Amino acid sequence: MPRFMERSGISAREATSIARLAEKAGQDAVLAGWIYQRRSSGKIQFLVVRDGSGYCQCVVSKAEVSQETWNEAEKATHEASVLVRGKVRAEPRAPGGWEITVSEIRLIGASPDFPITPKEHGVDFLLSQRHLWLRSARQHAILRVRSEVEQAIHDFFYERDYVRIDSPILTPAACEGTSTLFETQYTENEKAYLSQSGQLYLEPAAAAFGKVYCFGPTFRAEKSKTRRHLREFWMVEPEVAFLEIDGLMDLAEEFVCSLTARVLDRCREDLKRLERDTGKLETVVPPFPRLNYRGAVEILKKKGFPVSFGDDFGGDEETALTTDFDRPAMVTRYPVSIKAFYMQPDSEDPEVVLGLDMLAPEGYGEIIGGSQRIHDPELLLSRIRQHELPLEAFQWYLDVRKYGSFPHAGFGMGLERFVAWMTGVPHLRECIPYPRMLYRIYP
Repeated sequence: MPRFMERSGISAREATSIARLAEKAGQDAVLAGWIYQRRSSGKIQFLVVRDGSGYCQCVVSKAEVSQETWNEAEKATHEASVLVRGKVRAEPRAPGGWEITVSEIRLIGASPDFPITPKEHGVDFLLSQRHLWLRSARQHAILRVRSEVEQAIHDFFYERDYVRIDSPILTPAACEGTSTLFETQYTENEKAYLSQSGQLYLEPAAAAFGKVYCFGPTFRAEKSKTRRHLREFWMVEPEVAFLEIDGLMDLAEEFVCSLTARVLDRCREDLKRLERDTGKLETVVPPFPRLNYRGAVEILKKKGFPVSFGDDFGGDEETALTTDFDRPAMVTRYPVSIKAFYMQPDSEDPEVVLGLDMLAPEGYGEIIGGSQRIHDPELLLSRIRQHELPLEAFQWYLDVRKYGSFPHAGFGMGLERFVAWMTGVPHLRECIPYPRMLYRIYP
């Protein structure tokens, strides 16, 4: 440890996290963190320190500390890193409910002219300062929710005996068409593409393990600047052997209810800081409304939308379909013509596939898309040819049907879309640490 961090007996090794200050009530404690806010009333300085686990007000009285400590406190500007020692006491009016009466403070790293100030800043400026914007209370709360959701995803599948399979990021072919692929040179004679989805690689794994999932970054070279799109995002995808469409809908419903309950249970303070109306999340319980596509078209027509069979739904249509519900709705059985080549047609209505989209309320739109997969090798082969996909690139995918084919189904959920809904954030760019958008790759 650097010697400057242990001057006058203050050591970062002694530090207590702000989240656990209650354990030090009435005792001395050491904090290691950064100055989040500061104000002074002449002979008293109020420093709000953050350490990643929470916020704590530290009160420095000129009459009760040495001149050196007072001078150090004065030099501790916004986002300077500090070590603080003092007595912990309950203070309901202070951030986090606890306060420290400072006996000693040491400036570790100065922060002159921190570029993000309390004034209003434009979004472009803040995105260019994303590496520093992460320190703000709002961004901190959003990404804490994201972290909790990620852990909840792993726990959900682990507790249900799923095996995690890490699908490759470099792939030889597209999963859902070629127009939104990021291309890279793999060898002198071969192209490769950044993965749009891990699904195709999960299907063979489902034949090996029964219940599998993957969770990782995916890439879409979409020329879109809407609030619902990123060029790099994280997606969780389960795939289950012998599961059909009705069971898939049950799984998606159980999954979303479980994650929502976890956020409500463990992220209350973060949601409060974001001023999220948690009452709108507490209604996310089974059963979810289930609509078929044909019925959804009729609902939209009654609401004045000029839609007909074969049209895909955009953001406005998705929002209109959920305005009458206080929880997500599932739309099933979309037309074959607008869905991916691998989706199983409905034997009772061959014009549609056994697929589903889960639409979140409050205008957040699609958060889950999935389907039962084609398991008949001849039908899959004809669909690959119909979509003019390179047969040689999908030979391994056809092999799954050639050797012991089985009905199976799965879905994908975009992490950032789910986090945006949970936190009430309007744009996905705040729901990922470093957003990659059209025309933005810095920092």
